[in-house]
Amino acid sequence: MSFRKMKTREEIERIFYPASIAVVGTNKVKGTVPCDILENILKDGYQGIIYPVNPKERSICGLRVYKYVIDIEDQVDLAVIVYPASVCHLAVEQCGQKGIKSMVIISAGFRETGPPGTEREKLVGQIANKYGISFIGPNCLGIINTDPLVRMNASFARRMPDEGNIAFVSQSGALCTAVLDYAASKHIGFSKFISFGNKAEINEIDLLNYLKDDPLTKVILLYLEEISDVQAFMEISRTIISQTRKPVLVLKAGRTPEGASAAASHTGALAGKDEICEAAFRQAGIIRCDDIEQMFNYAIAFAYRPLPKGNHIAIITNAGGPGVLTTDMAVRMGLKLSEFSEETTRTLKKNLPAAANIKNPVDVIGDASPERYSVALNAALNDDNVEAAMVILTPQSMTDIKSVAREISSVAENSVKPVLASFMGASDVAIGVDLLQKKNIPHYQLPENMCRAFACAYGFTKELEKKHTPVPRFADIDSAAVRCLLDEALAAGRHYLTETETLNILEACRLPVLPRAVVSSCSEALYVAADIGYPVVMKVVSDFIVHKSDMGGVVLNISRHEEAEEAYKKIIRNAEASLPKGAIAGLLVEKMVGDGQEVILGLKRDPQFGPVIMFGLGGIYVEVFKDVSFRIAPVWKESVREMITEIRSFPVLAGVRGKKPRDVESIETCIERLSQLALDFPEIKELDMNPLIVEEKGKGCFVADARIIL
Repeated sequence: MSFRKMKTREEIERIFYPASIAVVGTNKVKGTVPCDILENILKDGYQGIIYPVNPKERSICGLRVYKYVIDIEDQVDLAVIVYPASVCHLAVEQCGQKGIKSMVIISAGFRETGPPGTEREKLVGQIANKYGISFIGPNCLGIINTDPLVRMNASFARRMPDEGNIAFVSQSGALCTAVLDYAASKHIGFSKFISFGNKAEINEIDLLNYLKDDPLTKVILLYLEEISDVQAFMEISRTIISQTRKPVLVLKAGRTPEGASAAASHTGALAGKDEICEAAFRQAGIIRCDDIEQMFNYAIAFAYRPLPKGNHIAIITNAGGPGVLTTDMAVRMGLKLSEFSEETTRTLKKNLPAAANIKNPVDVIGDASPERYSVALNAALNDDNVEAAMVILTPQSMTDIKSVAREISSVAENSVKPVLASFMGASDVAIGVDLLQKKNIPHYQLPENMCRAFACAYGFTKELEKKHTPVPRFADIDSAAVRCLLDEALAAGRHYLTETETLNILEACRLPVLPRAVVSSCSEALYVAADIGYPVVMKVVSDFIVHKSDMGGVVLNISRHEEAEEAYKKIIRNAEASLPKGAIAGLLVEKMVGDGQEVILGLKRDPQFGPVIMFGLGGIYVEVFKDVSFRIAPVWKESVREMITEIRSFPVLAGVRGKKPRDVESIETCIERLSQLALDFPEIKELDMNPLIVEEKGKGCFVADARIIL
């Protein structure tokens, strides 16, 4: 749930479609932010009325200047504030008195500058809240709406972008200017371009909620440095993707934080911020990008062409080597080369030179004319076995690059199947690339990037096909027993639960714990071992130990009476040598399961992401191989299955080299129950079930060792 109610569509709409704008604090000094914003609104064709506000000027850019906002006779829909931070609160107060309900605060000097700036930001927010004002900022570049109905460039960007169907939302204003320049060079247009800065009022979740229903936006891009509310962010992203089929692409800064603190559990040690963030995005269907170029490589594949219905592609090239490289990358990315129908083969054989390769990838040869490209591309797209086409061109001396680009564009515009192009090179192919980009044909300088972009688009198609079942709720969990155990430990000031307490909690949650008992003497240990049935394991019980095996506090595979007696004595000797007097609370005697596969289930409560569930290869090697996956609770069934299958070692569970498949369904149930435990009992900071022993399919799994930290 969000930390506050999201802004309504109407509240955001007022900001992007104002009939009048007051630029509060503008001036005549060219090259300054206050002046540039007013000039941008004027020169880029804003369709409404503009009111400059400055107490020292009479006119700016030929417009009458008002001394204060409250002096404006007419209604004002949007105030763009560019006063210094030290007096912004006065401007906001006047906007409230004037009845203005929407603002963009460009001014810097707030939270980003330290404690005094934070106080200024709080004051501005309090005043805005008093008058019911919605605002973007402060410390932002501004906003741009390319819709011809308004044509608003309320920013200090150097240029107004072309009209398009991509929305770009950024926490960084400086990045916005670079993105606009990059996009202009590739003729990439935008529907909305938003710099929201410190997000003191309107944040990325509000903006996503607005863009969800924006008819001019087909693709949503975000640059984020922090997420206001992870659960709300995931929820609105899932809603956008499932209801509107709009992809959400995110570039998240801070992937390698320094100085991560050590944790006492395996889950705590492995669940770093970036790994959790990656899992949260994957769980919500968000596409995470590594850099700006990759983000736009993916974005144009979504924005310009229809979504692929499948992953069977045709490759058309005028050079064999690039065709082979593209084939290799396509296969690596999970794509498949289409098998052409007999009719397609006949068409290609009839219209291409004898030296041409008419199998996929199709090589139209280095001297290929525009018509030859057209024939090959048309034939491929008309084949029912082909679901998309990739066209490659290398510049030969006889290649009519512009005409080839024109033919590709013409064929692509008349096809319902995606067509992507890669004109390899730079200066020689520039004229063709420019034409392709103007015609909204996704173009990539390297065919490898073309394959990655198409694979991303196909992955999104598969994401849309998922049907999410409700998160299961187990009624058989003994919540009262769990609450009693936790309260007793907390009342005693203990944060590390003993293994016995941990296993009792897991048993109350109907997780598969083994028969066991805590003993305080050798004779009692022998009796319990015989009663449980050999083989058994013995472990020391103490509040002073986190990793029992490190100090010789565990003995496995005890198969008979004599071994049990020796194991008891050995553990006691080791514990007395390592622990303070009176620190041994007893020994746990537990049934030892057979040769099942060891996995780990874990829980970590992250301050930003909430309860994080971990699954992976278990036993002593978990921190060596780090073959783990993460999800944010609550975890629904489809996500649980993906969580299990995405680890590299999943084939071990599926059955390899003659070994029978393991009981994966029992792991799924354990994860779902752990997810409910995490949500119901926020006192649990970290939890490990390591190892969880997974038997053959149909025979279940068992918790062999566990730890809880409060």
